[in-house]
Amino acid sequence: MLKKRTTYIWIILLVVLLILFVSDIILGSVQIPLKDVLKIIFTGQSDYPEYLTIIFRFRLPKAITALFAGFALSVSGLQMQTVFRNPLAGPFVLGISAGASLGVALLVMGISTFTVISQIGVVGNWTIVMAAWIGSGLILFLILAISARVKDIMTILILGIMFGSATAALVNILQYFSNESMLKAFIVWTMGSLGGVSLTQLKVLIPSVTVGLLITFMLTKILNAMLVGENYAKSMGLNIRVSRFLIFFSTSLLAGSITAFCGPIGFIGIAVPHIARIVFKTANHKSLLPGTMIIGGIVLLLSDIISQLPGHETTLPINSITALVGIPIVIWIIIRNQKLSSLS
Repeated sequence: MLKKRTTYIWIILLVVLLILFVSDIILGSVQIPLKDVLKIIFTGQSDYPEYLTIIFRFRLPKAITALFAGFALSVSGLQMQTVFRNPLAGPFVLGISAGASLGVALLVMGISTFTVISQIGVVGNWTIVMAAWIGSGLILFLILAISARVKDIMTILILGIMFGSATAALVNILQYFSNESMLKAFIVWTMGSLGGVSLTQLKVLIPSVTVGLLITFMLTKILNAMLVGENYAKSMGLNIRVSRFLIFFSTSLLAGSITAFCGPIGFIGIAVPHIARIVFKTANHKSLLPGTMIIGGIVLLLSDIISQLPGHETTLPINSITALVGIPIVIWIIIRNQKLSSLS
């Protein structure tokens, strides 16, 4: 009975994911009939050249970006919640996204501040991603170093928030000294956007996220062991330091890659793993990892559809929509935990 229920859930989730993916391509300021969209996707041809441009240059890259961003951010959030055994842990809360932002800010505004950018030309896509990886990795390994000494999980979470605030302060200093055009570009980037990723950039984003996801899925047994506790994991012969390194490395790849191209997108990493736990009624990462990934894609595709206000030319910042989705879930988590602690 349980197996049949799980099968139905998977079918429903995959159908919803497909519908939202197609809807994200169809809906926009310019109305394109479904038959024309399907013809363009499957044949690459259309009677209207402008439809080809809209689909292939704008809507399809945006939908693919939303899909992979949902995958990456939700899975990285699940890993952080497992490692720290804290329901409020996530790449945004722990300062990982802020670290990636600092890496990009140092590259973009730091270079422009010292007027070297004119000498090195346009910064490549891989360079941006590398800067985001280094920034997010730096914050993660600072947290890792502290967690080796500090055992209290809540203290580590607070320190992660403080690291995020410190990196935000450094970014503010860079903003103060940067020129007007770079400052405006960076502020727009911090609002989060899925529409600014080109097909060329997707050739960098997709492999980066795919590698991060593959590493995570190879760590399924390790994540299950760490969910019970590090002492249990050690009794199974697990090397805690190596395990943490691999988990943090994959999280840096996932969160850093998305932040590099889409800006810091909040609340997906915190909220989606909890939705997956409710839907699948399990803590086993064998089911939870793919479930979290698919639901993350669904949530971000839906958020993107809402943000572009179908039929209007105005597009809302994606961060505003994900916050409206994620904040009620975070509040519910806090209230539920308070009730459980009062009962015990």
